[in-house]
Amino acid sequence: MASVPQSRIETVDIVLPLELENDHAARRRAAAKVVGVPVSKIVETRLLKHSLDARQRQIKVALRLEVGIAQALPPAPVHAVRLAPVRSGAKRLIIAGSGPAGLFAALTAIRNGWQPIVIERGKDASARRFDLAPLLREGRVIEDSNYCFGEGGAGTFSDGKLYTRATKRGPVRAVYEALVAHGAPERILVDAHPHIGSNLLPNLVKAIRQTILDAGGEVHFQSKMTGLLRKHTPSGAAFAGIELADGQELLGDALILATGHSARDVYHHLHRAGIRLEHKAFAVGVRIEHPQPLIDSLQYHYPLGTERPRNLPAARYALATKIRDRGVHSFCMCPGGFIVPAATENDEVVVNGMSLSRRDSPFANSGLVVTVEPEDTALLHPDAGIFSGLIFQKTLEQSAKIAGGGGQVAPAQRAQDFLEGRISASLPPGSYFPGMRSAPLHEILPAFIVDRMREGLRLFNHKTPGYLADEVCLLGFETRTSSPLRIPRDAKTLEHPDLRGLFPCGEGAGFAGGIVSAAIDGIRCATAATQGSPIVEGSFIH
Repeated sequence: MASVPQSRIETVDIVLPLELENDHAARRRAAAKVVGVPVSKIVETRLLKHSLDARQRQIKVALRLEVGIAQALPPAPVHAVRLAPVRSGAKRLIIAGSGPAGLFAALTAIRNGWQPIVIERGKDASARRFDLAPLLREGRVIEDSNYCFGEGGAGTFSDGKLYTRATKRGPVRAVYEALVAHGAPERILVDAHPHIGSNLLPNLVKAIRQTILDAGGEVHFQSKMTGLLRKHTPSGAAFAGIELADGQELLGDALILATGHSARDVYHHLHRAGIRLEHKAFAVGVRIEHPQPLIDSLQYHYPLGTERPRNLPAARYALATKIRDRGVHSFCMCPGGFIVPAATENDEVVVNGMSLSRRDSPFANSGLVVTVEPEDTALLHPDAGIFSGLIFQKTLEQSAKIAGGGGQVAPAQRAQDFLEGRISASLPPGSYFPGMRSAPLHEILPAFIVDRMREGLRLFNHKTPGYLADEVCLLGFETRTSSPLRIPRDAKTLEHPDLRGLFPCGEGAGFAGGIVSAAIDGIRCATAATQGSPIVEGSFIH
């Protein structure tokens, strides 16, 4: 039997009471017990992963540590993106959209020796902030610069949640490290459910833009794609460039189409050009808002009115069930957050959630949504063809506008009144700045959604008693959970089957759902475009 080296480095998992999570002596004692050595042999520990276990009344923390036994640990890695400048005459990768998919596609293109040309219909992150003021204060949507459109995409003004289940799709760790290199807190490298916060995200996306520019890439704001240019080759039609709204043509060797799930005009451009689209399931519903102290008391198992311990974050939750072959679930839960207007046109009201890095708002909100299948929308809009899902979304958003009474005022209803089918005589305080107006959401939403939402709410309240307290409010409508369309692509090449050199990418193409999965899809698509295979090797992190 081989002897264990006296001096070594090991990775260990330990569990500590919440009050000892930052006690380094307690960490050393627990680590020593796991590896079977005296505490004096533990020279140093480094946190690799942190998660809370709040399933029982005594809250604990699970920690993964790198442990130096009878030796110091090597220096912690410094995360920096160092990309060699693009050479003159390099091939050009046009990237439509500057959300996570587009930005990480640009970084990948540079790494692989191509010049990225990023076009964005909206404004840069700094200018975009100013365009939110008329939306919030006047209810007036600036249609190409809002919570959905502009530098960084919809994720820039969001909770900045980074948790993803897409660990088998690509380099999640490399995405986290690139975000840290551009200004994200290092804590995201260790938290089990990391987030950044919308107060930090604008500067982060600006830093990524600067990296792209410094390496010879281009970024063009207020540049909207309106059409595709093709060339004919012996193997069929191939991408040649794009047309812009101002009449210019932009030529390139390939196109990453990463325009997001709210760029509905893009689907129409593709359809007119004969580019195949497919129906896809999505989900719609409401934003449900609770007082954050209520969620804290429910999740952390202490009496309402007790102050949350300082070392506990604002509590979050995730709820899901299936009712008559349709999912009913929480979506994009924002602890300590705000509900915001996410409309992209002036004839609609759409709600979404965001939070700052501190997550210190007195409210918690989440989407509460029901799965909508293609057959549901085809039944409601039989003459709409491939666009039945888009029309279904838009119809709900227009109904919300009418029910809200003007501007971006949202129709709202107490959850208990929604269950009982009555209009709320009053509404509780909330975080939605444009304001709320009492409305019968149970009459505006289709019956197949209302019935399932009611069953889901009752089930969730049974699972977590108190979830449907009197001050819980529903706001209409959450419609942009994902795109109702998919832009198909070959599983091996990631190219669209109808046009060589066109790479549908990210949430708008139906292949991602969140910041990290979109970033990974951008990396894979750019790798496929520049190297002929989506298999990712190497990293832009050094």
